[in-house]
Amino acid sequence: MPRKSAAGSSITLLSLGHACVDVYQGAVASLVPFFVAERAYGYAAVSGVVLAASLLSSVAQPLFGALTDRRALPWLLPVSTLFGGVGIALSGVSGSYALTLFFVAVSGVGVAAYHPESARVARLVSRGSHRAMGWFALGGNLGFAAAPLLVAAVVATGGLRMTPLLALPALVGAVLCLPVLRTLERRRAAGASGTAVAASGDDVASFVRLSLAVVCRSVVFVGLSAFVSLYAAERLDGGTAAGTAALSVLYLGGAVGSVLGGALADRWDRVTVSRWSYLLTAGAVAGLVLVPGPALYGFVALASAGLYVPFSLQVTLGQDYLPSRVGTAGGITLGLTVSVGGLVSPLIGVLADATSLRTALSPLVLLPVLSWLLLRGLPEPAVPGAVVTASRPA
Repeated sequence: MPRKSAAGSSITLLSLGHACVDVYQGAVASLVPFFVAERAYGYAAVSGVVLAASLLSSVAQPLFGALTDRRALPWLLPVSTLFGGVGIALSGVSGSYALTLFFVAVSGVGVAAYHPESARVARLVSRGSHRAMGWFALGGNLGFAAAPLLVAAVVATGGLRMTPLLALPALVGAVLCLPVLRTLERRRAAGASGTAVAASGDDVASFVRLSLAVVCRSVVFVGLSAFVSLYAAERLDGGTAAGTAALSVLYLGGAVGSVLGGALADRWDRVTVSRWSYLLTAGAVAGLVLVPGPALYGFVALASAGLYVPFSLQVTLGQDYLPSRVGTAGGITLGLTVSVGGLVSPLIGVLADATSLRTALSPLVLLPVLSWLLLRGLPEPAVPGAVVTASRPA
């Protein structure tokens, strides 16, 4: 019982820390309407800001994952959290577009360093539990959901010059990491580092197909994150308030989906749950694009839940497909594939500038269908009895 209690406490702290970090992923999209209003950025310009947050992150996450496969680096959790916060905090200080891109990129690197190691640590302390990993993912979704409200509360009152106040969640998140690090150190000193030999070899082919499905999911989610606030303001004539509400619904729907995914995976297998959630997503995105009026908010919620039901499931699937490279699997499924959506978002912005935002969002309907097709026939790997990690103690 004490062991379970300690594991639950560590997952709770990791989930809260994850929320503090993912505030800064959500903050990028949340700042977009304010960059448009205060600096007159066009669609292509704000797409560049999203790109800056994603580009270095997309390259760095697998590298950090490979690094943590060679050697556990739990100290990355507080340090990377601080980097994520400082970058966003400074993004509104200068009116220079180049400096804005630089600071947002710094935040992206911090987020990149955090996720592979946090996924490894969460899997270690959760002992392979789908529900526990769902709660860990929920923390990130709550951070996303809080971002538009936090940014609005800070920036709407005093403009972009107030962004240094957005460093506060990073300070809180860094402090929350410290008890988890002490727990890991006590386990290491007691000889219970969690290192184990994988029961089976790596299934690279299945991992690649899974990663491609997550890429398609990423494009849809990042595209909606970057533009749903502007789209809602345009369709509902509600201004910034309508956009902030739509973005909050998007992130809160993801929070519900994360917890629901773990529960559904206990009843059915992870591959089946992920496949059918993508079909739900395709229908919801179609409704978001085509159905007028306030029903938009309902379709945003359904699309978000459909995108996030498989989120934590795909992270653990990736780790089980590559049991000898858990950090790399986490870096790719939790990082690289998610960040690729940011690389595509400028194309959505350019198309929106040339046509309309509704036209630019329409192709997003097809991508969840492609994810569904990629997951067809994938095997459901056995969940290891103990957490497998290739990392050596730091």
